[in-house]
Amino acid sequence: MVTWLQRPTISGMWARTARLPLGTRVFSRLIGRVAPYSGTIGAHVLELGDGFSRVELADRKAVRNHLRSVHAIALMNLGELATGLAVMHAVDGRGRGIVTELRMEYLKKARGTITATCRVALPTTPGRHDLAASGDLTDAAGDLVARVHATWRLDLDP
Repeated sequence: MVTWLQRPTISGMWARTARLPLGTRVFSRLIGRVAPYSGTIGAHVLELGDGFSRVELADRKAVRNHLRSVHAIALMNLGELATGLAVMHAVDGRGRGIVTELRMEYLKKARGTITATCRVALPTTPGRHDLAASGDLTDAAGDLVARVHATWRLDLDP
């Protein structure tokens, strides 16, 4: 039984908002409220499911560096958000997760809209898991600009 006191889950919020007009934008803003630092880049969640996410970052002055490309830490923030959503969509409500390691490979200057995509196989057994999740960050031409590697410490309820 669901009560009004229960904290909403990522999967529950996605299910309620994604199908509405502008729902993915509403969801993206809600994620920014739940995780305020992640919200600073203004990313837009395009697709989300258990072990999968696709998140977009518009190139604008607020996320650029002095070389007029997307700042390295904005890219890292986008990558962490993409891996976290892919993992936590399945885990949220039946356990907890926190990133314990985050690493980036920067391959090309990031200009224009950047899309982060993450696919990860999730553990099915309860207990503590250290899950490696990776994602690709591509520009509008489909060129790989960066790759994120995150380790998520998961504590899954039985």
